[in-house]
Amino acid sequence: MKISKYFLPTLREAPQDADNVSVKLMFRSGMIRKLASGIYEWLPVGLRVLQKVENIVREELNRVDGLEVRLPVIQPKELWMETGRWQVYGKELLRITDRKESEFCFAPTAEEVITNMVRRDVSSYRQLPIMLYQFGLKFRDEIRPRFGVMRSREFLMKDAYSFHASDEDAQKWYGILYGAYEKIFTRCGLAFKPVEADSGPIGGNHSHEFMVIADTGEAEIALCDCGYAANTEKAEVSEPPARQADPSKLNPMKEVATPGLYTVADVAKFLKMNPKQFIKTLFFLADGQPVMALVRGDHELNENKLRRFLGVAELEKAPEHIYEAIAGCPAGFAGPADIKNKYVPGKDTKPLGRIVADHALKNVFNGVSGANKKDTHATGINLGRDYSPDAFADIHVAAAGDLCPKCSKPLGFKRGIEVGQTFKLGTKYSKSLNCSFVNEHQKEEPMVMGCYGIGVTRTVAAAIEQGHDDWGIIWPPAIAPFEFSLVSIESEDKEVAEASSSVYEAIKAEGMEALWDDRDERPGVKFKDADLVGLPWRIVVSSKTLKDGECEFKRRASRDAVRWKLGEVPARLKELKAEIR
Repeated sequence: MKISKYFLPTLREAPQDADNVSVKLMFRSGMIRKLASGIYEWLPVGLRVLQKVENIVREELNRVDGLEVRLPVIQPKELWMETGRWQVYGKELLRITDRKESEFCFAPTAEEVITNMVRRDVSSYRQLPIMLYQFGLKFRDEIRPRFGVMRSREFLMKDAYSFHASDEDAQKWYGILYGAYEKIFTRCGLAFKPVEADSGPIGGNHSHEFMVIADTGEAEIALCDCGYAANTEKAEVSEPPARQADPSKLNPMKEVATPGLYTVADVAKFLKMNPKQFIKTLFFLADGQPVMALVRGDHELNENKLRRFLGVAELEKAPEHIYEAIAGCPAGFAGPADIKNKYVPGKDTKPLGRIVADHALKNVFNGVSGANKKDTHATGINLGRDYSPDAFADIHVAAAGDLCPKCSKPLGFKRGIEVGQTFKLGTKYSKSLNCSFVNEHQKEEPMVMGCYGIGVTRTVAAAIEQGHDDWGIIWPPAIAPFEFSLVSIESEDKEVAEASSSVYEAIKAEGMEALWDDRDERPGVKFKDADLVGLPWRIVVSSKTLKDGECEFKRRASRDAVRWKLGEVPARLKELKAEIR
């Protein structure tokens, strides 16, 4: 494709509201343009990348007997009422009404629709297993869209769902799809890591996220040399080795005035103490029952872990009046010492339920926490003497210094971008939607389901976050919009034009594609655009190279160029083609 006939509006500067590397380069390289907040137009060069990722996904899913379908993006309220998600999904669900006042939503996901499709026409164990997938637009009304297409409101996603007659078969297929995902992201040329993950609102009891490793990643991953890997929302940690307290060094509890200081950081600075000496006290409502969670001052509470430990369906941060009723003070000044005796009954407040402390607090002596008085903290708080949790559990977000749950060695941490997730859903949706089958004993049972998603638009952005430099994008060959940037210098020169055309045809003959810069522009402009768009390989033809019967070849990821004899071009192209996965 000649640039003179192509729509490639590159920019010298990115829009001011572009807030990460990928969106800046996607704008500058002419891949996307913004239509509204979190909604983007895909221009020709961007769409080519999107389609290449989509085709790789399609090929690998077809290899494992996936069957492609096309599902509506507008879904009826009635289906969502059957699963109960119409009421609980929240404001991210875009609800719409037609002229007959019937209610619908714009699909944020596809569990209801795909399960409805299967329950209509699959009724026997002989028809199972079956795996259906689609590529479809999704809309989630993010309160604050950011990071370009990585956290947009409208995006392209691949949904796949498998249906099984047994849990064992669902587990087997989970492994098959897990392997297919590894092949997909390997073919896309990405450095990635599958990690254990929390299922979140989708549901299920077994899940992995596929993370593209990038320093600019939005998520943190806990890793260990033994092979353990999980995102920090899920990552478990080993209980630290216990230390014995020296009774002679345990201080008496003492109240200290801390007016207006309620964060660990502020109080630690005021008292000139390490945040590791603090006991962070937090109240939550667990299925409506107030509970107290205690973590070390330098740790963050992991709500997913706490919810799972308590075995509750809903966990939410307690409002201010819960702190006032139970601790007799505002949030930030509550502490665990003698807390259950401080409860003040209120008409809308239940008594305090369980107190759950993180394992790390077992080694905190002479701790600091709120004194259950406004503008007051207490020092010298010690476990057993001053407070006694109902239970200890791993409830903090994994952090530096934590130990691997598998081998007890120190965990390492990297940043990553989630591009896909696999779930073992079980019967959550098949039961609520009555998607059942008749087994070999003529007994009706709910189908066991698996769910497998890939963010196609996110994968494109993640590839840029992982592959770029100061000059622009560095595409992996398999998903690059074109494999070659062909640059003609003095393109009006007849010999240059003929030699360039010959190279262009040789590239096409190998089944590859080139973006041919035939514009009447200065060499510097052409080279800057070539680096910005980031095609894997660049070939330059000029009167200077033609004097020696040569062209210039350079890899985008390298700053060094080499000369090729024009007669060697076809053989060289064959070698490069072998590098494409």
